[in-house]
Amino acid sequence: MRILIVLTYFQPHKSGLTVYAVRQARALAARGHEVTVLTSQYNPDLPREEWNDGVRILRLPVAFRLSKGVIMPQMPFKVWRLIGDADIVNLHVPQVDAALIALLAKIHGKPVVLTYHCDLKMPGGLVNRMAGWAANLANRISAGLAEAIVHNTRDFAEHSPFLKRYLNKLTVIQPPIIVKPVTEEDIAAFRLRHRIQPEQRIIGMVARLATEKGVEYLVQAMPEVIEQIPEARAIFVGDYEHVFGEESYKAKLLPMFAELEERWTFLGIVSELDKAVFFHICNVLVLPSINSTESFGMVQVEAMICGTPAVVTDLPGVRQPVRSTGMGKIVPMKDAIALAQAIVEVLQSDTQLDLEAVAVLVEHYSPETVAQKYEALYHQVLERDG
Repeated sequence: MRILIVLTYFQPHKSGLTVYAVRQARALAARGHEVTVLTSQYNPDLPREEWNDGVRILRLPVAFRLSKGVIMPQMPFKVWRLIGDADIVNLHVPQVDAALIALLAKIHGKPVVLTYHCDLKMPGGLVNRMAGWAANLANRISAGLAEAIVHNTRDFAEHSPFLKRYLNKLTVIQPPIIVKPVTEEDIAAFRLRHRIQPEQRIIGMVARLATEKGVEYLVQAMPEVIEQIPEARAIFVGDYEHVFGEESYKAKLLPMFAELEERWTFLGIVSELDKAVFFHICNVLVLPSINSTESFGMVQVEAMICGTPAVVTDLPGVRQPVRSTGMGKIVPMKDAIALAQAIVEVLQSDTQLDLEAVAVLVEHYSPETVAQKYEALYHQVLERDG
């Protein structure tokens, strides 16, 4: 099968959406499909074309940015040719180009599968509002033209103001999740490198430093946690320096981080191996997200596979892994007091996931399982479309 996947950002950009798409594309290619990814050359140093793990990656130059989106003038011409060579088009949204691509696919007579990642919640400002309006319009048009829509959970879909209108097109496919195997030597080296003492109780967060992640609520919870668990320390893994559109958010939080001194540490972007080691070292992972731009939170499943419980906010989709495994706590959004108490309870309980449950998680979320489900959906759509 010739599959064209289109999305705004792809590797080496790091976000839940891009990680999902990279793993999906590689797994489909590993199953013998011809997979082409069309994306933006958001960094001019990136190659315009390359092959990676059997996936052909094409990048289009960016003329200018519209909030977190990009404008690529070559998109209509390039995607038209690529659609002609494809059997099926898989759009990852939100993206501003989605409506145009879906329309061109329809003209070509090629079916469209939409992978819907999250609702948009744009920050203030005229440019951001315009970008949000354009992306929402593109979502509506592309969803109307799509033969099928994929999301991680029905829980999120039923609560999404946008997605609940298209439940008749919904197929639930879990996100693809991989955790690198680690050794005791890896763990010891990581602890030494980052000065993590054996007696410390590590509260982990893995994310971008972005408004929707609710980082300030973990910061506000830390004094209460430290009072009850004196050896508690928070460590943040992920991009905290160069997050598009989040400069003012970072500036607001910097004084709050400074007040915690050595109890708050930024590690920045780390390798997949170091991230897996970090999950093993953490005593609890925290997802204090505040809106529906967080629709699942793959990092909590990664942590659970490593035996680490999670404390997450009561958001549709995000709460599902904790609900299904019992591996952690669910707390109200924007409630630092409840967050602190849940963290303390988890740290005091030493919850662990048994090996059989871990094996079930690994299989359920493996990219191979996800690719098989996409493959079945693509065949179903192609047969229905004739």
